[in-house]
Amino acid sequence: ADERNCKVIEFMELKQGSMSVSEYAAKFEDLCRFAPHYNALEAEEDKCVKFENGLRPDIKQLIGFSEIRNFPMLVNKS
Repeated sequence: ADERNCKVIEFMELKQGSMSVSEYAAKFEDLCRFAPHYNALEAEEDKCVKFENGLRPDIKQLIGFSEIRNFPMLVNKS
């Protein structure tokens, strides 16, 4: 359970930083498994908001808060 809690915390604090978007997306998806709320179908919007918030400001501006609420589309657009 401790490792799981660590992964949840890591997920909640995850930011893109120096990762590429695809690296960030892969890490995001990997850690997302440990946060059950974000895996529910009805949580797609929350998942997108969480992903967007972790993107670097320059990339966030590029997608222009496009309100994309489909995770795969959001990753592709980023």
